[in-house]
Amino acid sequence: MNGVNGAGRGKQPSLAQLRAFAAVARHLHFRDAAAAIGMSQPALSGAVSALEETLGVRLLERTTRKVLLSPAGERLAVRTRAVLAAVGELMEEAEAARAPFTGVLRLGVIPTVAPYLLPAVLRLVRERYPALDLQVHEEQTSALLDGLGAGRLDLLLLAVPLGAAGVTEIPLFDEDFVLVTPQEHWLGGRVDIPRQALRELPLLLLDEGHCLRDQALDICREAGRGADGAPVTTTAAGLSTLVQLVAGGLGVTLLPRTALQVETGRNDRLVTGYFAEPVPTRRIALAMRSGAARQGEFEEFAVALREALADLPVRVVSDGD
Repeated sequence: MNGVNGAGRGKQPSLAQLRAFAAVARHLHFRDAAAAIGMSQPALSGAVSALEETLGVRLLERTTRKVLLSPAGERLAVRTRAVLAAVGELMEEAEAARAPFTGVLRLGVIPTVAPYLLPAVLRLVRERYPALDLQVHEEQTSALLDGLGAGRLDLLLLAVPLGAAGVTEIPLFDEDFVLVTPQEHWLGGRVDIPRQALRELPLLLLDEGHCLRDQALDICREAGRGADGAPVTTTAAGLSTLVQLVAGGLGVTLLPRTALQVETGRNDRLVTGYFAEPVPTRRIALAMRSGAARQGEFEEFAVALREALADLPVRVVSDGD
C-alpha cells in the first residue's frame, strides 16, 4: 500500500507517533522537528516509521538533502493536527474540571509588553493563584499565534486587534504612545506635539516582525508620512537598544507609556514629548483559542489582571469596550 507493507488493521497509532509526524510535517527537517518536541532524532525517525507501518501508508519522501510530504502525508498531516488538537482540548477540559487556577498555564507575551507588565502578572499569580504553575514564553506575535493554534500555548498577552481566525480577545487596557528624543531636540518636553510632526522626523524603529514597529508605521501613515518622508535607516531588536540609539543622537522613537520609566528613567540624555489629542494609542489584551475549555477561568483572570494593572499609566477597559 503506497510502498509500505504489513499494515496491521488492528493496530492504532500512538500519540507519540502522531506528535512525531506532526513535527516533521511542520518543520520538514528531522533535527528541527526532534528539537521542537524534545525527542531524540533516532526516536523521532523511528516513531514516524512505526506510524507509516501502522497506517500502511508512506507519509514522507526522504532524500539525502531534504524531507518532503508524500501526497498521502499531506492529507494525513491535516488529520493528525486535528487529532492532537482534540486530545489537547480533552486534557484542558479535564484539568479545568479538576479545579480552576491549578496546573500549568502557558502564557505567551510579546517583547514590548513582557518587561513592563510581567512584574504585576507574576505578583498577581503568586498572591491570588498560588496553585497555578505559570510558564512564560516571550516571542513575537506571529510565533505566539502559531503556538496558540498548535496548543503549545494556552493564553497570550499582546497588542490587538489580531485579525486571527479562531482567536478570542479579552481587552485589558489602552495606553498612549510618547515621543522620546535626545536632549535639546525641539520637540523634547512638549505636551502638545501634533501627529503631523512625525512626517519628517528621523524615526528609529524595531526590527521587522515586531508588532510595535507596525503600529508605529501605522501612526506615521495616519500623520501623513508617505514613502517620500524621512527613511527608516536604523532599527533595533529591542526597546532598550532603541532608546540608546536615541540618546546617541541618531533619531527619535515612539514608546508605549508602560515602557517609559524602565527604558528612559536612568538616562538623562533622553527627553519625553507628549502628543496632542487625539493621542496615538495601542490596546493590550489577552487572547485565547475560541471556545477554549478554560475560557471562564481566563475571563476571570482578565478581571483580576485589570485590577492589578490599574496603577500603571494606562486606561483599563472592560470586555464590551
